[in-house]
Amino acid sequence: MPLFKALTLNLLLLGSLIGFDQVFAAGDLTLRTQALPDLKFGSEETDYAVSQKEYELETGVAYQLKVISDGQKECAFQAPEFSRSIFLRKVEAGGVEIKAITLVELEFEEAGEAEIFFLPIKPGRYPFYCSGLQNKGMEGRFVVK
Repeated sequence: MPLFKALTLNLLLLGSLIGFDQVFAAGDLTLRTQALPDLKFGSEETDYAVSQKEYELETGVAYQLKVISDGQKECAFQAPEFSRSIFLRKVEAGGVEIKAITLVELEFEEAGEAEIFFLPIKPGRYPFYCSGLQNKGMEGRFVVK
């Protein structure tokens, strides 16, 4: 039996080195994104409005989030702790795809939008906000389970 076990383990190791394990992979998770409700800053009622105060997310699920500013207030969207706990696939803005390791800030000096494609990898509660406008209510949180 030890010879059979050793032979089996060697075959499994060899198969994984060659790439047989890729046959059983479920696919690239980052390509099957789940669209989240848009995150809008500003509204007709108040220029300090935030459309979503909380997003519930799961690790291992790919998401896309459109961040929109109506331009009434300058908004520097930030979520520093969250940015360090995700795999950032890309950001799309103005017809351009931006690929980066992390996202520091999306600055809206006027009306505009950007779409973030990401995969949460660490559970926790992470605040997001328009820098300097948290006391006006322009904040929320990502809850990753």
